[in-house]
Amino acid sequence: MEFSLFAHMERLSPEQSHGALYEDFLSLCKIADDGGMRAIWTGEHHGMEFTIAPNPLMSLVDLAHHTKNVRLGTGTVIAPFWHPIKLAGEAAAADLMTGGRLELGIARGAYVYEYERVMPGLDAWEAGQRMRESAPILRKLWQGDYAHEGEFYKFPCSTSSPKPLQSEGPPIWIAARDPNSHAFGVQNGFNIQVTPLWQGMEEITTLMERFQTACADHTGPKPKIMLLHHTYVGRDAEDVGRATKDLTRYYAYFGAWFQNKRAISQGLIETLTEDEIKANPMAKPENLARDLTIGTAQEVIDKIKRYEDLGYDEFSFWIDSGMSTERKRESLSRFIDDVMPAFH
Repeated sequence: MEFSLFAHMERLSPEQSHGALYEDFLSLCKIADDGGMRAIWTGEHHGMEFTIAPNPLMSLVDLAHHTKNVRLGTGTVIAPFWHPIKLAGEAAAADLMTGGRLELGIARGAYVYEYERVMPGLDAWEAGQRMRESAPILRKLWQGDYAHEGEFYKFPCSTSSPKPLQSEGPPIWIAARDPNSHAFGVQNGFNIQVTPLWQGMEEITTLMERFQTACADHTGPKPKIMLLHHTYVGRDAEDVGRATKDLTRYYAYFGAWFQNKRAISQGLIETLTEDEIKANPMAKPENLARDLTIGTAQEVIDKIKRYEDLGYDEFSFWIDSGMSTERKRESLSRFIDDVMPAFH
């Protein structure tokens, strides 16, 4: 089992400065690098203070100057927002600038709020189809002299400029949930990233079964699969209980953004009342305590051992939570010092 960090800037109120938030983001990434994590992942989102990440490649290039060994991954770029020639060239440039440390995670996107603003009229189905057409094109452009005639993209003979530093280009990861997404990723030789959110061990098991089914029908090398999950390592039961309540609030806001029904001003969603947070059926504290990777160090070890037994290759510590940076640092440090050694 390998370990990575999944992180963004997250702004909860207008009083927080973006400059301070970026310094906090860098500090978490440095802890991950110094602690021996394999990779850092950061995604793409637009117009949302809830998750601030307009261009993950830009963030990763800067991180290359603040870290030494860790791999740097997009978790994920939103494929329909990029023309494949543009994505191939910018990813290759980022690979060059990071010294060959780039890994490219790709998804269709999740928020209707973003579709409405960046590509009006786009829905999840078309976004998925665009992702499936564009992702395989990237390697062909990195090889060079490739022309394409598809449903969404048409262009004459083209070549990525520059070429990536890694000889075959950055490893590509596909965010997958349904069986067809797993099959698409595996058949194209892409690694797989899964995010079960709040749905617990049953969903974690189901996602692995879908991956294994896809691999059984694939004759090439077996790709890797990464589990991305909200994680908190508490110093004691009281601290874990506090974290559970914080994540209840986080998921209430996540649901509000996803439903896209609430007023938004200056990139901040209308404040939820305590009654609205408590009424959220998907994120009751007792369920999150059971279903997320949260607990004391030993409890987190026990949960990740179950994921390892299922066959997951990498566990990504999703640190976005609405908590203070100090509490995030303490949890991540406990994970590195007290949890990771149990898997070496």
